[in-house]
Amino acid sequence: MIRDPQTLNMLIDSVARFVRTRLVPAESTVAETDEIPAELIHDMRELGLFGLSIPEEFGGLGLTMEEEVRVAFELAWTSPAFRSLIGTNNGIGSQGLIIDGTIEQKQTYLPRLASGDLIASFALTEPDAGSDAASLRTSAIRDGDVYILNGTKRYITNAPEAGIFTVMARTDSTIKGAAGISAFLVEASTPGLTLGKRDIKMGQKGAHTCDVIMENCRVPVANLIGGKEGVGFKTAMKVLDKGRLHIAAVCVGAAERMLADSLAYAMQRQQFGKPIADFQLVQAMLADSKAEIYAARSMVIDAARRRDEGEDISTEASCCKLFASEMCGRVADRAVQIHGGAGYIADYAVERFYRDVRLFRIYEGTTQIQQLLIARNMIRAAAAS
Repeated sequence: MIRDPQTLNMLIDSVARFVRTRLVPAESTVAETDEIPAELIHDMRELGLFGLSIPEEFGGLGLTMEEEVRVAFELAWTSPAFRSLIGTNNGIGSQGLIIDGTIEQKQTYLPRLASGDLIASFALTEPDAGSDAASLRTSAIRDGDVYILNGTKRYITNAPEAGIFTVMARTDSTIKGAAGISAFLVEASTPGLTLGKRDIKMGQKGAHTCDVIMENCRVPVANLIGGKEGVGFKTAMKVLDKGRLHIAAVCVGAAERMLADSLAYAMQRQQFGKPIADFQLVQAMLADSKAEIYAARSMVIDAARRRDEGEDISTEASCCKLFASEMCGRVADRAVQIHGGAGYIADYAVERFYRDVRLFRIYEGTTQIQQLLIARNMIRAAAAS
């Protein structure tokens, strides 16, 4: 870790205190209004949450991967909408720029992202290109000192708030696979870029997504990430490896919150003259949840340390995303079951979390895609040995 344990613990304690005293009490308001209050966004900026993983030289905190996942455990104790707002600035919205951007691109955008004055968004998915991202159709044709982008991106997180998009587009139409894809920094104010209506989702109110539509959108050549064509898909994959670890950590934090709520409910809910926590079948659900959360937490921390040490953790990141997101779904189901009829009522947080966490098994690569990636990496490694 780049910081001494005492400094890291102070940061984690500050985040945990902010989450429990400021964000948790606002959960119902966010769910009802589909908006995060402006004063909370201001406080999140003041706490430095928008720049957690952005290098210190650009105004961020420069957290290592292990430090980031430990902070994510705490951030995920509350509604996922709060983490989602800052998540793209720290993750998929900025990491392509951090990993492969030119120094000029970094100097232009990273300080504003770190401060939260600029919200980033990552535009890869399209109406006909989701898991098969290499089949994307958005085109980028060079015309002198600009590229002309045409295409539609779908389910783009934070698009309604974003000031800048990392857009994946095909610069070489003769290459059908990933090698023809490049990455661009596209400012929201660019003529030709428009947004679709906000998506109405099953859960995660307050975390907004919508289509991003580009019609003859003229983007300066200087905004080609890294100044090189044809490496955009590789950039995206590097970003997603880190993003999958982060989401796995979020799954752990959310599961811990649901388990804490379930334990508290089970200890105070009386049936047959005693708390339902005294019944062994309820205890089994609590115990299974605790064990799975511990396993997922251990996996995430181990993979994060390996990444910090410079290892290729593509397989491990997929393992973490697969196990943690599925675990979170099982914990959510048990949480509702432990609450009984109350778990189906909106007065209790588990009803909302049950819907919110369902998305974790879909975005950043579905469970089935993680299975394919893990197996293919295993086969490739065995063939090379």
